[in-house]
Amino acid sequence: MAQARRKDVDALVAVHRKHRKPRQYLFGGSAARTAGSLALAGAATATAFSGTGHAEPALTPAQIRAEADRLYQEAGAATQRYNSARERTARAQVSLNRLRDEAARGMDRLNSTRNALGSIATAQYRAGGIDPGVRLALTSDPDEYLARASLAERVGDRQAAAVREVRQGLSEAGRIRAEAGHRLVELEAERRELARQRSAVRRKLARAEQLVGRLTPAQRAVYNTPPDPAAPGTPAPNPRAARAVAHAYGALGKPYVWGATGPGAYDCSGLTQAAWRAAGVSLPRTTYTQIDSGRRIERSALAPGDLVFFYPGITHVGLYIGDGKMIHAPRPGVPIRIAPIDEMPFAGATRPV
Repeated sequence: MAQARRKDVDALVAVHRKHRKPRQYLFGGSAARTAGSLALAGAATATAFSGTGHAEPALTPAQIRAEADRLYQEAGAATQRYNSARERTARAQVSLNRLRDEAARGMDRLNSTRNALGSIATAQYRAGGIDPGVRLALTSDPDEYLARASLAERVGDRQAAAVREVRQGLSEAGRIRAEAGHRLVELEAERRELARQRSAVRRKLARAEQLVGRLTPAQRAVYNTPPDPAAPGTPAPNPRAARAVAHAYGALGKPYVWGATGPGAYDCSGLTQAAWRAAGVSLPRTTYTQIDSGRRIERSALAPGDLVFFYPGITHVGLYIGDGKMIHAPRPGVPIRIAPIDEMPFAGATRPV
């Protein structure tokens, strides 16, 4: 009996083996091992690129300096947008404050007029209800009555004038309230733009400083402290330009700080604004408004005191001092210094008036 069952099992196993498909292999031997290695390498590469361990590409010192220069220039452009947004924010705040003060004064006047009108109305209510002809008939002194009637007419005129004044006051209050609402919306929008540009500046500067940090100490020293050319001896064309140039010379060595207007630190347009302020000339805050603040000058006609602008977007400015050189606030990490105007793409020049 046991022998019969064993034969049945062997028969079933034989049938199973006959119908089972053999496993197919695309590679065999060393090819299979190679395919396995490639699969593992691919998986490792995918993990490296998707994970936090993806390494920065190797850059030469020259590439690092070029990329840092680009980021610093973009940060300078963002700084000018920040300066512009800050000016607009300040103007919107001043305008809103003025409207609020105007509204408060208007409400004081309106309340005074309302109180006067209320007093007149109360007096008329107390004396009202008697026909003027009856009053004349009952009075023992017609002359006195007529005098009072004339006074009442004048009071009526004042009441009408007070009503008109209240109506005008309410209308003006509504106008001021609407304008203040617009200014508040404008102020909030400018504050958001200010925060956005501040974040852009900080982000670009952080990336640039991270790149510069990959240079050796000696390379960083060369990059951050290029030698100043010799100071030129060209005299300024007039006393005001001379004072502006003298102020710029006095700022040499002070740090660049974006958004700063002195006296301890400057950004590029803050320096030129302060230099000409010392000469009694008021310049606007940003590079792209300063270029329109005076008379345009050809490069060949530059004289000390002129403003020289750089990059297609007019995002950098320096103060020309003669002999092809300027004093400017370059960027974070580099103090205010003398530099040739050829070191950046020239975009135009203006002579403040």
